[in-house]
Amino acid sequence: MPEDWRRALAVVAHPDDLEYGCAAAVAAWTDAGREVTYVLATRGEAGIDTVEPAKCGPLREREQRASAAVVGVETVEFLDHQDGVIEYGTALRRDIAAAIRRHRPELVITLNHRDTWDGAHWNTPDHVAVGRATLDAAGGAGNRWIFPELTGRGLEPWGGVRWVAVFGTAHPTHAVDATAGLERSISSLLEHRTYIEVLTSEDPETYCRGFLTENAQATAERFGGTPAVPFELFSR
Repeated sequence: MPEDWRRALAVVAHPDDLEYGCAAAVAAWTDAGREVTYVLATRGEAGIDTVEPAKCGPLREREQRASAAVVGVETVEFLDHQDGVIEYGTALRRDIAAAIRRHRPELVITLNHRDTWDGAHWNTPDHVAVGRATLDAAGGAGNRWIFPELTGRGLEPWGGVRWVAVFGTAHPTHAVDATAGLERSISSLLEHRTYIEVLTSEDPETYCRGFLTENAQATAERFGGTPAVPFELFSR
């Protein structure tokens, strides 16, 4: 992965999306003094069947903030789109473009925007919508004539996005060494304990450790034998 950058913005749909995918890379980046900001389209309020959205949203927001802190991320923002029914379109693109203008990253990170996971399992509409909108907003954020109302809010165009890195992709082109950040990524995912406890009957720590370690080792087979977090990197 490129290393000549200072600021990254990670844009995903739900709490825990980043922890299931790339928190070990985030830990490595913040250790190196880079600034990473999280932006989530929703609060994951529809994610737990036994907890009504009005209670679930604040709970999952708290867990996400605690999770981000484990890997050195201080700023976590929520766009307040509705969990489960995020719509790709102008409103979503504008909100993400505004975040890009506000934080001025060189690297933008998002989750798999394709219809499937590796051609075998169907992706969720929320992931697809946010991933596509992030790719589009990364370009539009630098054009003052796209969403000119943002300029009126003091958000000047930002054309400094140099790369968009997609994790959870079937077509990885780059990877980040997960060795130093793996333990913190496990602890970061464990902060989503309420969600994990309804997702699996396994012990939460056993589940998180097994899932993240297995994924990092699977990536190692392709990237020089080193446990790693894979990304599909698009240059601008």
